[in-house]
Amino acid sequence: MTASASTAYDSGRYCIIGAGPGGISVARAFGRAGIPYDLVERHSDVGGIWDIDNPGSPVYESAHFISSSGISHFAGVPMPEDYPDYPSHERILAYLRGVAAREGLYSHLRASTEVVRAERIDEGWRVVLRGCHGTETTDYAGIVCASGTTWHPKMPSWPGVFAGEVVHSSRYRSAAELAGRRVLVVGAGNSGCDIASDAATAAKAAFISMRRGYHFIPKHVFGMPTDVFADKSKYMPMALRRWVFERILCILNGDVTKLGLPAPDHPLLASHPITNDQLLHYLRHGDISVKPDVKRLDGLELEFVDGTRERIDLVICATGYETRTPYLPEETLPTRGGRPDLYLNIFSRSHRDLFCTGFLESNSGLFKLFDLMAHTIAQAVLARRDPAANTKFRRRVEQHAPDLSGGIRYVESDRHANYVNIDAYRAALTDLCKRMEWPSFDPDGLALLPPAVEVQEARDWKRTSASVRGL
Repeated sequence: MTASASTAYDSGRYCIIGAGPGGISVARAFGRAGIPYDLVERHSDVGGIWDIDNPGSPVYESAHFISSSGISHFAGVPMPEDYPDYPSHERILAYLRGVAAREGLYSHLRASTEVVRAERIDEGWRVVLRGCHGTETTDYAGIVCASGTTWHPKMPSWPGVFAGEVVHSSRYRSAAELAGRRVLVVGAGNSGCDIASDAATAAKAAFISMRRGYHFIPKHVFGMPTDVFADKSKYMPMALRRWVFERILCILNGDVTKLGLPAPDHPLLASHPITNDQLLHYLRHGDISVKPDVKRLDGLELEFVDGTRERIDLVICATGYETRTPYLPEETLPTRGGRPDLYLNIFSRSHRDLFCTGFLESNSGLFKLFDLMAHTIAQAVLARRDPAANTKFRRRVEQHAPDLSGGIRYVESDRHANYVNIDAYRAALTDLCKRMEWPSFDPDGLALLPPAVEVQEARDWKRTSASVRGL
């Protein structure tokens, strides 16, 4: 079934694509600013990657938040007091759905609906949606891409033939899959280290292949979550902060090269932090071994660049993701290092009605940034109603090139093409609001709305949705 294009543009309605944390935050900001919107989600409910049942989600059973619950949450909405410092994925999903219910977002949610295509038209965007009742076309005043960056796996390629199994980490779900197998995890990001730790306890033999050395940051320092400790030191000069943390890591971790780990080839904080205690524990107990890069495949054996060989049954590639927006024409979002090249990682330089959120990485949890990003997007949308204000804003988007590094020279890699220092990024968004004479972001003014009506609304929506899907 195909419906003709609606007149949604005339009402100033926006399409928020994706109902994960970023989409929820934008929906919350739009609702409070009085901006009409639809929240479009291809899965059956909100939650994004944190719903392990969402096809393509990179979440696995042992996955936990790597930022602490005390400071990594939506503004004005602390996580429940009984949550641990590092909640499980189930608890994060429950938190997200609770926020969506209490904020009344379910009345705007179009679940089980995929954005097939979004194309620029004279005024706004024409969006093709595919849902339970077929395909329809709707015109919107603008779109917000909140579809995330961890849905399109990036796989390595090695010469030779392998008789075992090679999978991307996005397909991994449980340590039960590793029982009785000789497992190699390729990649030492946070997911790679988590999965390697699972392999250390569940596999017959476990190995992790690392391209370079990393600084391993424990989850707690002096009894407090490490990001809480780091937040307390944010007013120190960067050189002093780095020196303090280097001394702390030296005391807590010792010389990690004695565990077989390569020495880091970059200064502390110059790469995305590896927040993991477990891998070092299992290395110290001999439950897992470190290998360098894979050189070639040879039947059931793998040869590594140092000439060593291992018999392996299963290779899990924790090798990252490509950032894609398959619903947009390729030329819509120019890229740099494979990542969208946007002003402040939010605003398109060529389309004043196209916004993005979550298409960046930071040295701290993004939950602390989502609301500030959403607030800034909402103010930019409101500014479109005033030609003079909009012209002033667009001039800055086209001409301004802020330094978001916080004085850190990050590792030169595609992953760090749009990497930001959280303090520098917050300051840049705050400065933008000040220069544009927009209201400043007030995190204390974003407490949850009263629950009764919204929670009942969410329950009614879920019953209706289940009925439509025949559940």
